[in-house]
Amino acid sequence: MSALPVLYSFRRCPYAMRARLALAASGQTCELREVVLRNKPQSLLQASPKGTVPVLVLPPTADGAPGLVLEQSLDIMLWALQRNDPGAWLAPSHGNYQDILALIAECDGRFKQALDRCKYPNRYPDTNTEDERTPAAAWLHQLDARLAARSYLFGNHATLADMAIAPFVRQFAGIDADWWSAQPWPHLQAWLAQWQASALLASVMHKLPAWVDGTAGLVFPFAQKPSPGN
Repeated sequence: MSALPVLYSFRRCPYAMRARLALAASGQTCELREVVLRNKPQSLLQASPKGTVPVLVLPPTADGAPGLVLEQSLDIMLWALQRNDPGAWLAPSHGNYQDILALIAECDGRFKQALDRCKYPNRYPDTNTEDERTPAAAWLHQLDARLAARSYLFGNHATLADMAIAPFVRQFAGIDADWWSAQPWPHLQAWLAQWQASALLASVMHKLPAWVDGTAGLVFPFAQKPSPGN
């Protein structure tokens, strides 16, 4: 059993992406296990029967009891940032912590529902994609208006909200790049582009080999780009 927290992750999953961002920003070392979702390792299913990522398994306690299992991306972000928050992601310069959580809840609720139906229409044959795009676009318009007044969603520096929401805006923007670029959202588009070009995002988006049960994962955050042979 690993002496480090174990993170089960999938590179492109926006939930896993936000968890990796927080772990990297806080410098919380863990063992990263890249999962192939169509062939989930047994150790993941044993730790979290729901079989989704991210999952963070903490080491056993001093008395040998199993470590806590965090199965929600936001819980993983908060676990990391409450231990070390050098970028003040939990301390907005505008608004407060509860406001941050409320905006993330909007993202994870109706916006994520619309995002899924726009991105995967074959999964929702009874849903009209245009009907789903309308509320998603309305919410994104609100983000653009918020960003017109300040550089980030809650002030003059990135917070938990920016890092928790950006992976989902990225996914929505990728559905139809021409449509995205044609929208009257210059502040939101610039915010996303800046995030996508950041060194922090690049540091958590390396392509990794699938982890296999019984083998060692990779120590994360990476001190340097991992080689394909690692």
